[in-house]
Amino acid sequence: MLILFEFMGGAGDGMFGIAILLVLGSGFLHSAWNLYTKKSLNKNVFLWFCQLVAVIAFLPWTILEWDGGQWNGTGILIVLASMLLHGLYVILLAAAYSAGDLSQVYPIMRGTSPLLVPLLAVIFLQEQLSLIGWLGVVSIVLGIVLLSDVKFKRDGLSSSKAPLLALAVGVCIAGYIIVDKIALDYVSPVVLNEATNIGNLLILSWVTFRSGAIRQELQVNWKIMLLGGIIAPGGYLLFLYALSLAPVAQLSPMREIGTVFGTLMGIFILREKQGKRRILTSLCITAGVVVLGIWG
Repeated sequence: MLILFEFMGGAGDGMFGIAILLVLGSGFLHSAWNLYTKKSLNKNVFLWFCQLVAVIAFLPWTILEWDGGQWNGTGILIVLASMLLHGLYVILLAAAYSAGDLSQVYPIMRGTSPLLVPLLAVIFLQEQLSLIGWLGVVSIVLGIVLLSDVKFKRDGLSSSKAPLLALAVGVCIAGYIIVDKIALDYVSPVVLNEATNIGNLLILSWVTFRSGAIRQELQVNWKIMLLGGIIAPGGYLLFLYALSLAPVAQLSPMREIGTVFGTLMGIFILREKQGKRRILTSLCITAGVVVLGIWG
């Protein structure tokens, strides 16, 4: 942490330092609510209630900032694209947590976006990544390969279901981060965050109402869902404010410091297995994203 502060100060840019702090806070909150999601009974129902709480809680703030947006044709399309990508993300997230351990799937899905976001940022946003930054990408790839533990067998890829779902989640994350960076030119972080909450709520509604698990989830986890409804959008809101201050190619990888938080929570709180190996591989991923964030 001290090293990060030194580099923030050395950059001579107070806004960039604030952005880094916001991203670190976002990463921690993200890992915390993912822990709650993994511990829930029915992932779709749990996430649906979290989105419902978020929509209600952030609605007054959204109304206050609504008039500040540029609601032209392009702005509306960008926001709709963001809602679609976030909705796909939350469906795949529930499937990934149903198929694998937190300490396995969390680092993969959070480590994938740093591979893709810098590439997409270079292509679509004309941002740059240094040679040292690309070495960070290599470190992330190595960590993901070691962590996923995919075993190819003659009878299929039965052991690869959780890693592949986690990889799909990571692709969605990369997509919505780039789209959201563009969307911030048209709407405020609060309005964009509320739009994605609504999108998630709508997409999860069908599977939630068909599950028959609403009453049970409410009885067991209603307090946690209230908390998750604040933590989940609150963490991403911090990240959106950070995106409005600095380049996404640098900030997005830095947010993946939450990988270590998620892995440690899975091992020490959920008592998941293969702790030593997963800690080492998560640190490899984290080393890569820190290199990308500081020297990228």
